[in-house]
Amino acid sequence: MNQTETQKMYRQLGISEEVRAYGQKIEESLKDRFRQFDETAEYNQLKVLHAMQENRVSEGCFNYVSGYGYNDQGRDTLEQVYASVFHTEAALVRPQITCGTHALAIALSANLRPGDELLSPVGKPYDTLEEVIGIRPSKGSLAEYGVTYRQVELLEDGYFDYPAIEAALNERTKLVTIQRSKGYQTRPSYSVEKIGELIAFIKERRPDVICMVDNCYGEFVEYIEPSDVGADMIVGSLIKNPGGGLAPVGGYIAGKEELIENCAYRLTSPGLGKEVGASLGVMQSFYQGFFMAPSVVCSALKGAVFAANIYEKLGYPVVPDSTESRHDIIQAVTLGTPEGVIAFCKGIQAAAPVDSYVSPEPWAMPGYDSDVIMAAGAFVQGSSIELSADGPIKPPYAVYFQGGLTWTHAKIGILKSLQSMVDAGVISAEKLKEQ
Repeated sequence: MNQTETQKMYRQLGISEEVRAYGQKIEESLKDRFRQFDETAEYNQLKVLHAMQENRVSEGCFNYVSGYGYNDQGRDTLEQVYASVFHTEAALVRPQITCGTHALAIALSANLRPGDELLSPVGKPYDTLEEVIGIRPSKGSLAEYGVTYRQVELLEDGYFDYPAIEAALNERTKLVTIQRSKGYQTRPSYSVEKIGELIAFIKERRPDVICMVDNCYGEFVEYIEPSDVGADMIVGSLIKNPGGGLAPVGGYIAGKEELIENCAYRLTSPGLGKEVGASLGVMQSFYQGFFMAPSVVCSALKGAVFAANIYEKLGYPVVPDSTESRHDIIQAVTLGTPEGVIAFCKGIQAAAPVDSYVSPEPWAMPGYDSDVIMAAGAFVQGSSIELSADGPIKPPYAVYFQGGLTWTHAKIGILKSLQSMVDAGVISAEKLKEQ
């Protein structure tokens, strides 16, 4: 198959020669970065494989289990695998955990009691956590149960205000929540090393305080995880990185045994805990997805760096920038106008294998304080390890791109987003030729 045939396929997908050629030039410049991602993926693949072998994963782990789920071999072994990979005492990995926000809500409500205070030293949490905490009033929030909340704003560079954090710690501080990824903000996502420094600072002053890290979008991006640098709990969603695009639902919490036991009692019922909760036939997808995750995350990272270089060279602010080290799979691009955000997301949707023919529109999505547009033509609904993009329709009008089960698909998605912006008149084709 010659290059001409490939170009013809790009044209069939609606990608012009100008856009394709611009992307090809960017890709050529990224070979060394891509090699680094491949090396990290190789290490993490070895880590996952070793954990699966060490915990004696067998064909019996994939059996369908229903009802109460007592003695669910696959479920219990998978939790041992997660604990081995993340170097924690225990883990809770369940299809009954509906999403990342649910996993975080379980971890918080399981380990906070009336009169305790929750502290965020990294500024505002992700939008959907505002109602969990009670920053925005909501039924069943932590605030309704007498848990207070305090946050410390970040410095102008997006990093930690240590004197203010020290001042905020008090005798009621029970749990500190650290969000690794940027969420709908243009602050940096934090490296595991930086998170470790923050945890060490807190533990020196209050060794008894629980440090929890929202690890969403960060798993397998680096050689180590926050649990390797002192985090008492790490929390994530299986339809993001660790599910490898195969997990159809689920979330995980990994950490100290006592804290995970509390989480299990909150997820099911006091007295039952981890003993119940049938896996209902999803175990093969959970295991295989976790096995595939290092390679899938590698593809997503290549897509993120490709996007950063594509748009930065066209004059758009991007976080992280085109040369920075990566600490999650999310790429923020500030487009400056609602039209830019909408055109970008329409391009991503048009590149999807599922629902490519529909056009995403902003809407009042539950848990958010403004209209949000989401593009995700995914095999698993809402799976953001698959090619996806979203953003709130409010200043600074930034879009957040992530995912791509393969590097090739991530590349096609970014080129399609660029083509959509050219077609909408947001970017001129002549500007591509100038680069």
